[in-house]
Amino acid sequence: MTQALARRRARRGTATALAIAALSLSVAACGGNLSGGGGDFPNGPVTLVVGQDPGGSTDLIGRALAEVASDDLGVPMPVVNTPGANGALAANELAGREPNGQHIMVINASLIAITPLAVSEEEAVDINDYEVVTGISQDDYVLVSASDSGLSSLDDLTASTEEIQYGTTGVGTGSQLSQELLFAQAGIEGTAVPFNGGSPALTAVLGGQVDVASIQLGEAIAQIEAGELTPLVTFAAERNQYLPDVPTAVEAGHDVQVSQFRAIVAPGGTPEATVDRLRQAFETAFASEQYQTFNEENLLTPHEVDGAQVVEEWTAALESYRATIDEYGIDLGEAS
Repeated sequence: MTQALARRRARRGTATALAIAALSLSVAACGGNLSGGGGDFPNGPVTLVVGQDPGGSTDLIGRALAEVASDDLGVPMPVVNTPGANGALAANELAGREPNGQHIMVINASLIAITPLAVSEEEAVDINDYEVVTGISQDDYVLVSASDSGLSSLDDLTASTEEIQYGTTGVGTGSQLSQELLFAQAGIEGTAVPFNGGSPALTAVLGGQVDVASIQLGEAIAQIEAGELTPLVTFAAERNQYLPDVPTAVEAGHDVQVSQFRAIVAPGGTPEATVDRLRQAFETAFASEQYQTFNEENLLTPHEVDGAQVVEEWTAALESYRATIDEYGIDLGEAS
């Protein structure tokens, strides 16, 4: 017997004990949450989409959150990877989903605040097309070189008489933007070499195919600690707590503040009650010892702000970056 049939019988005043029992079982199957969220939500598994390859920072964060949030919702939360175009493929697919909360996404700030500077207006992803459930965390970028490269500081880069080959994690990413801005402001001659993600960019640095690369700290820390990579500068406003001895580009006199932020979004038009229920589940995950340990082990700084703040911050970042690249004549749409 369906819930709808049970409700119709109840409204007609003819509900039997059997109908009531069936409805109770249906509620239990949804984790007992029908009264706490939007209508029938959650009605079966809640799919968490990741727009990047498995094994990267965004994927790992999504899986760590899903493990705890699914328990709170009382339904499975499978993680599905749909990589492509810095996450735009997954974001566009999500925008076309029914706005019922059953499909959500871990979205990167770079897709909203940086990629639009490198693609056409039609290709750009707009944060206002989604319901933002919650902010998640901040992951700083660090400029690294191979330990045997002879490049151990920013001064070594500025003093180089040869053009620097710098690897990026893709066109329209924070990795590209951070280096383009640094090189422009520091007067370093360089050529960008784009890769599809942090792992191949790191491999290129270690193998000598490029001189340096800007990588998210969580993806580079193992090689830094092993002595295979040398961190030159970070790109946050302040020194990263996990690399306290590494200066920021700001300290060197360059206005380069680029970090990777992430958030959970649902399709635009998702009911407020459903968004609130999702937020509750992720807040439970944030508070869990399991997830807090994950953050520490992956060098992530919590940024668990509400959806309105995410929209405000990412929109402001887009406009700030747009003004800065215009000032320095940077074209992110080309590997220059």
